[in-house]
Amino acid sequence: MTSGLPTTAGELRAAGHRPRGVKAEIRENLLAALREGRDPWPGIVGFDRTVLPQLERALLAGHDVVLLGERGQGKTRLLRTLVGLLDEWTPVIAGAELGEHPLDPITPESKRRAAELGDELPVAWRHRDERFAEKLATPDTSVGDLVGDVDPVKVAQGRSLGDPETIHYGLLPRSHRGVIAVNELPDLAERIQVALLNVMEERDIQIRGYTLRLPLDVLLVATANPEDYTNRGRIITPLKDRFGAEIRTHYPLEIGAEIDLVRQEAELVAEVGDHLLEVIARFVRHLRESSSIDQRSGVSARFAVAAAETVAASALRRSALTGERPAIARPVDLESVPEVLRGKLEFEAGEEGREQEVLTHLLRRSVADTARAAFAGLDLRPLAEVVSNGHPVATGERVRAGDLLGALPEVPVLHEVAARLGAGPKDPAGRIASAVELALESLYLTRRLAKDSDDDRSVYG
Repeated sequence: MTSGLPTTAGELRAAGHRPRGVKAEIRENLLAALREGRDPWPGIVGFDRTVLPQLERALLAGHDVVLLGERGQGKTRLLRTLVGLLDEWTPVIAGAELGEHPLDPITPESKRRAAELGDELPVAWRHRDERFAEKLATPDTSVGDLVGDVDPVKVAQGRSLGDPETIHYGLLPRSHRGVIAVNELPDLAERIQVALLNVMEERDIQIRGYTLRLPLDVLLVATANPEDYTNRGRIITPLKDRFGAEIRTHYPLEIGAEIDLVRQEAELVAEVGDHLLEVIARFVRHLRESSSIDQRSGVSARFAVAAAETVAASALRRSALTGERPAIARPVDLESVPEVLRGKLEFEAGEEGREQEVLTHLLRRSVADTARAAFAGLDLRPLAEVVSNGHPVATGERVRAGDLLGALPEVPVLHEVAARLGAGPKDPAGRIASAVELALESLYLTRRLAKDSDDDRSVYG
């Protein structure tokens, strides 16, 4: 990929290459993407009109950024997309410990090599994926991890203790000419946060009193949970002041965005129709609005993804038990969500013992809302009359789609129900049965049908 590119500092200079700061590089690449109509943020859903415009302004201004938001709002995913705004390949001094530009060395060793070799200084090319570093801020993180420390091995090799070349560089210097992301910044001990002050303002580092000053070129981005300011820790005031932009993230504001996010992120082992993903999206929305759920903890987007994967797994299990192919999810598979994922939620103290009841109630509301939207204007009374007058319909984890449909006589409304959810006469029986079952569940929730359930079987009648 790098064949034909300059291999020495002299060739690089002759090609007209000039050193450029990482923030200027990101600014120019972002502007090019905006002018050409390319999406600079692939895979980011639901932030188009809120978070992304603010982030773009911050990057164009050359600001370091901290993203504030509850868990599971895609903060880390968003920061990782910054890699796409870097040049695909950038020149570095071959063999140097840091990613220094061949025409602008900053360490004593690289400066000495550049003076000795001149235009023959060897050049290597680094891919942009290697210019992004990520650090999870944990309480045991040390200044040495971030900035650097004296390397006893180098001292033992005969160098004097005052020699700057005895330093082992930390993560920040090694991110020179790149992007470094610090996740959960408030978890970093306050004395360690102090070590970042010089990096963000003076753009240099000092290690254990050494006179060595490295003019670092980095974009520092961080994430934090707003509750962390008073819960586990806080961002110290001088450090907050040095961030040029503080941007609030959020959960998807629209049901469609939540569905798109789940469809993008979930690894589904069976077919899950859009109407079931809509139920899950509405369920998550109700959870985020419920007074029974601790909203300070939030309901992560990972919950919706895990719910969709659980529904798909339930369909795959039913397929194995019944021999039905292909595996297609039906509303009955939604019943597994509260039982499996209850532990991913934090409930308010007064709700102890009612967790299952709360989740079941909100899931039924979500099914009713989805069915009301899907079947708006469609008269389901003929279906209710058929079931009530001697054609009970059974469903469950051991009931095949064909058996569910075979329990019903030919009724025109069934074709309309299937068509509303995108299922045609030639589609697999599981796809049609999923639509019909949603209509039956809707009739039960609106009290136009009864439903008797035992361990693994429910009968509408």
